[in-house]
Parts: sequence; structure tokens; C-alpha cells
Amino acid sequence: MTLGRWLSADPRDVTLGLRTIAVGSVCNVSCAVLGCYLVLRRMSMLGDAISHAILPGLVIGFLLTGSISIVPMFAGALVFGMLTAFLTQTLQTYGRVSEDAGMGVVFTSLFALGVVLISGIGRMHLDQDCVFEGKIDLVAIDITDFWGLSVPLALWSLFPVLVMAVAFILLFWKELKVASFDPMLATSMGINATLIHYLLMGMVAGTTVAAFEAVGSILVVAMLIVPGATAHLLTDRLGWMILWSAVVGILAAILGYIGAAYWNTSVAGMMAVAVGGQFLVVVIVAPRHGLVSKLVGNLELSLRIVAEDIIAALYRLEEQRTGSSEVDRATWADCRQFADGSLLTRPAAILLRLRGQLAFVSGGHVELTDAGRRLGNSLVRSHRLWETFLDRHFELPADHLHEPASRIEHFIGPALQEKLARELDGSAVDPHGRSIPPLEQDDTD
Repeated sequence: MTLGRWLSADPRDVTLGLRTIAVGSVCNVSCAVLGCYLVLRRMSMLGDAISHAILPGLVIGFLLTGSISIVPMFAGALVFGMLTAFLTQTLQTYGRVSEDAGMGVVFTSLFALGVVLISGIGRMHLDQDCVFEGKIDLVAIDITDFWGLSVPLALWSLFPVLVMAVAFILLFWKELKVASFDPMLATSMGINATLIHYLLMGMVAGTTVAAFEAVGSILVVAMLIVPGATAHLLTDRLGWMILWSAVVGILAAILGYIGAAYWNTSVAGMMAVAVGGQFLVVVIVAPRHGLVSKLVGNLELSLRIVAEDIIAALYRLEEQRTGSSEVDRATWADCRQFADGSLLTRPAAILLRLRGQLAFVSGGHVELTDAGRRLGNSLVRSHRLWETFLDRHFELPADHLHEPASRIEHFIGPALQEKLARELDGSAVDPHGRSIPPLEQDDTD
């Protein structure tokens, strides 16, 4: 079913779809906002661990009460969710094992214990489809009246969890931020980083357990990890990261339901696929950390270096002139040689011409403008200052100085040039006996 067909379908079908999307959105946002902290703390797989490790809690809740109602099952699962976080941290702190190894030991052991308990009881039945996929496909028909509105029962357990998650983040904003990025700094500031850790783990466990019955482990695990990871690619600010993760979670609910309706497949599974698809798109097009932006950034850097190599070479040619005819002007072929035959030579020359740093004159010759000469002065000055610095402070042969200086000259600005000049006591020549040009001032004002 396409989006247009869904919107033009029977109003009752649209209503059922909106209820499902509402439940999915509330669940996704609850998991996503807490998952941001798991991503930052490199504990993304904790949600997967908890969703498996709560199985013995479900069984023990049934054994103690003889009921599969929500209260005993929730209590048992929450206890084992917290136990998972506690044992993982304990193994890391006192067992001298890495966090991922400790997590793997804990959740596989507890999950195996749950399987053994279920096998021993015999009369307790847990539907595999319900455990993994949840019953989000049915939440739209399991409703109750609220102020004249038909509201899915699942929202009665999921919406309070969302409110508590948001309230928890707002109440402990500073503590969570500091403890997530630097626990030792948090401790030195008087913040109990261990307490904050367990409070966060408690919220994650509670959210996981509350969402487990409605949407299943597939969606819970995905929403604890992927929205936060997606948002982290979009921004480096924690506040925006949390907001972006919520947006990603809501979009996953909408796109996942539409995709499930179109392909007639699992709603929870398709929501997880939708959030994975968003992550893939962001990996490619994220403005700062995406593959495209990195490719463009690398291309811009390569173009700048080629252009500056041309400028520096032309400046050195001008240095050799004692009269206008003693050294021929450089030609376009020379520029290709200056840039080691780079494919970016022509675009770099065009860029320099547009910037007014390079001029094309008659006979296919090129020469520097005043602006290009100032840039060449800065590059050559950086190069020779760095060669002199290396020669003075490192035992390098003279023929080993040029190559590192050729690389670093593109990243040394006027401030660092002056610092190097002071460090070298105003040395006027480099190790090869060539003069270090003084810094030219821009007098175009």
C-alpha cells in the first residue's frame, strides 16, 4: 500500500495506522533519548544485553505469582535488567575484563538461565514472535477510552516512561553530560559518577522492559542504538543530538509503518529497517561527518595544496631574478611540473586566477599578482622557518629537511611563523643558506 493509497483508504484503516504510529513514536523516542547517552558512553549494546537478560526475570515473576500479568512480569524483568548493568560494571571494575566482554558474559549467562527455567517449568508459554517482534501490529485494536478518545492501551505504559525519561534528562542534565564525557572530571567536581551511571542504567532497563511487550526486542535494541548514532553524525552538541534522535525515532515509526503496509510484513521489523536506512543516508550526506562532506573536504584540501605549490614555486623563481630577462617567465607546462603533474593543476590555476593571485600573460606565460606574491612570501617563509627549526632541534641531514617542510608549510599561519621566528632568534637564513623572507604586510587598505 502506497502512502497515497493509505491516506485515501477507509478512515478506520487510517485511524488504526495512526494509533500504531503513535505507539511506535512514543516507544522510539523513549529509547532514542536515553540511547544517546549509551552511544556517548560506548555502551550501545547494553540494550541488547538487557533485552535478553530479562528473560529469567519474566520466569521468576511468573513463578512467584502464578500470573503473567504486567505487574509481576515488569518487576521481575526490571530487577534482572538492573542486575545486568550492575554485573557488567562489576566485572569491568573488579574482574579486569573489558566492558564488552563483561556484557557478553552476563547477558548470555542470564539468557541461558531463563531458557533453562522455561524448559523446567513446562506450563509457561512465551510466544517467540511476541518476544522478538512484540505485538505492535495489534496495539491499534487493543484500546481504551480516555476523555472520549480511543487510546491504545500500550500508551498507558509507554507514555509515562517517555515522560520519566525526559524528566530524568532535564533533572540531571549537567551530571549526565559531565559523567558521560569524563567520569573522573565528574568525580572531581563532586558528582557521584557511579550513582549517575546506575540511575541511567535503571532508566534504560525500565524503558526496555516497558517497551518489550508492546514492540518486542528487535525494535527496542534498534532504537537504543541507531537514532543516537545517527544524531551523533549530524551534530556535536548534546542538546541537538537528543532532539535529532527523537526526530529520527518518529520518522522511523512513520516510514516503518508505511513500508510494512506496502510489503505486508512485520511493523516492528520494518521500523527497525527504516531507522537503519536513515543511518545509512546520514552516513553518506551528513554535513560534517558524512562520506560526501569528507570527500569534498579532502578535494578542497588537495586543491588548495596544489594551488599553493604553484604559488610557492613561482615565488621562488622570482627570487632568482636579478633582472627581468635573466630567468624566463614560467609557462603553463611549468605549473604542471610544480604540482608534480597533479590532475588538479588546471582547476588550481583557474582558482588562483579567479582569486586574483595568478595572471596569464602573452605567450602562454604566467606570473604572480601582488596578492599571489604575498601568499608566496608566506609559504616560502613558513617552509624555511620550519627547515631551520628542524635543523636546530633535530639531528636530521640537510637533504631530509625539505620534504617535511613542504608538507607543513601549508598549515603554518602568521602567528606560528612569528613564534618560530622568535624561537630561532630571528635567524635570517635557512640551513641551505637561502634567505628567510620577512613577513609582507597587506597594504591594500
